[in-house]
Amino acid sequence: MTRTEHTIIGKISYTNSWPVYHYFDPSALSFPAEMVSAVPAVLNQGMAAGDIHAGALSSFAYAAASDRLLLLPGLSVSADGPVRSILLFSRRPAEQIGSGRIAVTNTSATSVNLLKILMHKALGASPEYISAEPDLEAMMSRAEACLLIGDHAIRASWQDHGYYVTDLGGLWKEWTGLSMTFAVWAVNRTAAERRPGAIAEISEAFGNSKLRTLKDMSPVIHEACRLIGGTASYWKEYFSNLCYDFGERQQEGLNLYFRYANDMGLLPQEVKMELWNHNLLTRVKE
Repeated sequence: MTRTEHTIIGKISYTNSWPVYHYFDPSALSFPAEMVSAVPAVLNQGMAAGDIHAGALSSFAYAAASDRLLLLPGLSVSADGPVRSILLFSRRPAEQIGSGRIAVTNTSATSVNLLKILMHKALGASPEYISAEPDLEAMMSRAEACLLIGDHAIRASWQDHGYYVTDLGGLWKEWTGLSMTFAVWAVNRTAAERRPGAIAEISEAFGNSKLRTLKDMSPVIHEACRLIGGTASYWKEYFSNLCYDFGERQQEGLNLYFRYANDMGLLPQEVKMELWNHNLLTRVKE
């Protein structure tokens, strides 16, 4: 990557990542950079292929490409309990689904595999999974339960539908006692080796944006009301409930998730998480 080449930075389009991006301005960096905004599936592919050099991606996608990626420190979308935007809607309680059919959103492997881990290991169930577009009633017409994530889940949670609603972040905390991390920020290893100064600047800019937003959430809350709907009080509670750090507690929960995914054959290899840190690799504790 030469000095004149653009650095491509990925941005998850879901609201839960907004606080890290709100004050992040690629044009303020000292080198040419542009940001691409997309659903996790698109960013995941770009990060794995090296077409996107740094940015957010889903936790499971990081795991699948961890040999090519390094984690940026101090950044995640995590929840130590209910997450409010990864929801299972069902006609009967989740523990009674058994071998029934569950329609799952086709936009995030992290949440789908979290559901599979929880159903199998926590609830002892063996449901059938079908992939579907994220539409509550269309999904429920084909199955007795469905998984929605992100803004689709939030909007569905506002409806008067009468279904049981199980928050997967809450169920994970109840079962493991740990936090769950849904998205991380990472850098392509090749980009980190070739342009350590640029990656340092990007990492610092993300950290500063996060801290500035968390001091005053009102601009992000206003934007969510304008673009998604809902009330300011809802979004204040929603964002305040999420954790954007990536400390030992978040790392411990994510390590356990990766181990369970590997145990169940959802993840073909064990994951050794490594943090980028100015030319140094810091292996995450296990």
